[in-house]
Parts: sequence; C-alpha cells; structure tokens
Amino acid sequence: MSKKTNKFAASEFGKETEVLQENTFYFGQQNFKWMLIGLAFIIVGFLLMMGPDANTVDGKFDPNSWNDGIFSIRRIRIAPLFIVIGFGIEVYAILKRK
Repeated sequence: MSKKTNKFAASEFGKETEVLQENTFYFGQQNFKWMLIGLAFIIVGFLLMMGPDANTVDGKFDPNSWNDGIFSIRRIRIAPLFIVIGFGIEVYAILKRK
C-alpha cells in the first residue's frame, strides 16, 4: 500500500493544497482465495465430464458400438453443476469488497 501526494490548485485564494491519496489494489487476499476455490470447482467439473466417447471400444473408434456412459449422471448433471458453482464463486470473488 503506497501513499501518493497529489497537488492541485484550489480555487480559493489560488493556494495549492496537498491531498493524500492511497493507491491500493482492489483485490485482497480473500478475493484471490475465493478465485482459486472457484477455479478448482471449474477444473473438477471438467475432469468429471471427461470419459470415453460414444463410439469407442478400448480407446479405438468403432462405428458399430455405442457407449451409454456418455449419458451418466456424473457427466450430465454433476459435472455441469460443479462448473456453474465454480463460475458463481468466481463472480462472488470479483464482486467481494475488502
């Protein structure tokens, strides 16, 4: 936190007065903590969404097979919920005041 002296001409009697201004950064330590928590939620959400594709068998493309795993609760409901919660935490971290 640095303090800066700002001089300006006052309209009253032509005197110069000094005003003490603080140059502070808007984000504090708590903001960065909440941003990291939100980022962790987003990363976990995307990791939960990963998995085999619809037409793969043992990692190889096979047009004659179908993998119902792409419609699992984990990939359709839980992972997007984690991502939305993570973005909500990010908005909170940005708008939170010191």
